Amino acid sequence: MKRKVLIITYYWPPSGGAGVQRWLKFVKYLRDFGWEPIIYTPENPEYPANDNSLAKDIPEGIEILKTPIWEPYSFYKKFVGAGKNERINAGFLSEKKRPGFTERFSIWLRGNFFIPDARKFWIKPSVKFLSEYLKNHKVDAIVSTGPPHSMHMIAMGVKKKTGLPWLADFRDPWTNIDFYHELMLSRWADKKHHRQELSVLKQADEVVVISRSMRSDFLRLFKRNYSVITNGFDTDDMLNAHVEPDKRFTISHIGTMVKTRNPDALWQTLSSEAGANPQFAKDLEIKLVGSVDYSVSESLEKAGLSKFVNRVNYLPHDEVVKVQQQSQVLLLLINDTPNAKVILPGKFFEYMASHRPILCIGPKDGDAAAVIAETNSGYLVEKDNVDEMRQAIRLLYARYKTGNTIIDSNGTEKYSRKELTAAMAEKLNSIR
Repeated sequence: MKRKVLIITYYWPPSGGAGVQRWLKFVKYLRDFGWEPIIYTPENPEYPANDNSLAKDIPEGIEILKTPIWEPYSFYKKFVGAGKNERINAGFLSEKKRPGFTERFSIWLRGNFFIPDARKFWIKPSVKFLSEYLKNHKVDAIVSTGPPHSMHMIAMGVKKKTGLPWLADFRDPWTNIDFYHELMLSRWADKKHHRQELSVLKQADEVVVISRSMRSDFLRLFKRNYSVITNGFDTDDMLNAHVEPDKRFTISHIGTMVKTRNPDALWQTLSSEAGANPQFAKDLEIKLVGSVDYSVSESLEKAGLSKFVNRVNYLPHDEVVKVQQQSQVLLLLINDTPNAKVILPGKFFEYMASHRPILCIGPKDGDAAAVIAETNSGYLVEKDNVDEMRQAIRLLYARYKTGNTIIDSNGTEKYSRKELTAAMAEKLNSIR
């Protein structure tokens, strides 16, 4: 008989974006390792994008519990003059204009009054609902995945009432997340964020993080065992048929491009190469799939690169996989923030599985750099190193001109979603 695990997650199909992928894929394979997942998720959430293609990964017959959530986004939209159906971007991304006073004031409100995040009003109703549900439905463990970190607060409340073992999974840091310093926190609010974070780290029976550097950061906050289970790629998502590569020299970035990912040195290099080499200019295409911050568009315009840009709005995940496999170069941008070393984006692993060369711009002593070196999956350049940037672009362009843009990565099997689910199931086995 399979053991049952209750998974508390804000993001679930039809949600699109990066936040849904990790636990959707774990859930897809958990039954293979003796665990029956039960999902608890909001009935009416505010998703950054919808992606109905992900529904194919939901196991047949899975139990999904939903309750209504109240979020302050309707007030936020009125306050900043946004349309009722306008999506709320993550990471302070603004596509149309620089944030004004109302946007900055709303960030201050969010940081100082909605702690740990804007989903805080779902915590008490969820603890009550789940505690009642668990009186009549036996489960063997609880999982919470954040951000939003309100999910951890729900799990902590349920654990206190039921005594069930609890695994807290951190897809991103809490007080060390890249935009934490932009929240304009009061001393009181900062202390409350840290206090709540510490309570989760102390009370969870198991804490899982996605990178070695994130584990090191948490160890500085509280000494205990932290397990590293990275993100990965699903072999089922890779297109088995031969995919014809793009005719042009496409440098593609998938996902949101916030201002802290704006690669000025790359734009300068591409502008210089295009100006010096007419054939390079004829071949070049910068493909941006997803939302792009206003500051990035300004930088591209200033560098004279706007005419090379192909903007693509949000694509369903199956179409994103095809774009990745068609591209000549895949661009991975590590945020230029204090926590840059711990950032290991989920899309990196799908980039790797596409067997296209990755151009990563980030710190040479970070987690992304370590995995690129380990798997031989591309090139890493630090953000301001124009000489190395030029060298990398010329090498990549030479490969494109000779039709040699297939990368034979090493040791990627351990990053498959099924292998990673086996590791997660072992963690659940250890706490039940």
